[in-house]
Amino acid sequence: MNYRHAFHAGSFADVIKHIVLARILTYLQDKPAAFRVIDTHAGAGLYDLESDEAKRGGEWLTGIARLMQARLSNDTIALTKPYLDIVRAYNPKGELKAYPGSPLIARGLMRPQDRLVACELEPKARKALIDVLRRDEQARVVDLDGWVALPAFVPPKERRGLVLIDPSFEAKDEFEKLGAAFSTAFAKWPTGIYVIWYPAKSRRATDALAQLVARTAASAKSPAKCLRLEFSAAPQIDGAPLTSTGLLIVNPPYTLQGELKTILPELEMPLGQGGAARFRLEVPKP
Repeated sequence: MNYRHAFHAGSFADVIKHIVLARILTYLQDKPAAFRVIDTHAGAGLYDLESDEAKRGGEWLTGIARLMQARLSNDTIALTKPYLDIVRAYNPKGELKAYPGSPLIARGLMRPQDRLVACELEPKARKALIDVLRRDEQARVVDLDGWVALPAFVPPKERRGLVLIDPSFEAKDEFEKLGAAFSTAFAKWPTGIYVIWYPAKSRRATDALAQLVARTAASAKSPAKCLRLEFSAAPQIDGAPLTSTGLLIVNPPYTLQGELKTILPELEMPLGQGGAARFRLEVPKP
């Protein structure tokens, strides 16, 4: 499949991924020591929701647009506020016209001592990302294949931080690449937080990836915890657009599972397509 960021900006999958990203970075802010974010497939950074790509699918209309209009409990409002505040900052007039991708979500939650490395190989997307982060001394855009960058940039000198692995899944062997690259990086930096995004279209492929990641995490000298989150806006049908998304989180903050148990049930109705959505949150077995 092809999951280029520009076509799916602000979709339900982005909403889930970026809420998780924001919760982890909010947790990392609690300690004064610096952290680093490594985004292996960063994309363009900021997306025009009135562009041809965004209009083609209109996925933001059933994603971020619905979330911003949803009635949520006070607890969920507080937990999603760091993420939604960043989205609102790029839409100051209150009308949704732009959506910040993961590099800008991360940048919005960094303190002066924190750093971002954003990898993007596609020339047009890389130029757009450079433009949006221009003169930002805390962020560096790298012209490097994310699969090469992943093992090359860990461990960071800060020794704290997060790696976001969010490929486009254009190649047939992307799941295998992802598993192998994670295993190599984890061997070098077993204490880092890893967030791995995947399209949940093939149960066989997603289960195999989850088992490999969980097995790798469990094999560390100090075994790492792993969380698996899948969210389905509607039943996934072969050959149809993506309606189910997944995340594997290695070394999640101890607060994250409880926070997601609060947030996710309240997203089922607004993000559901043709009815309420459903989610699963579990610790995968190696």
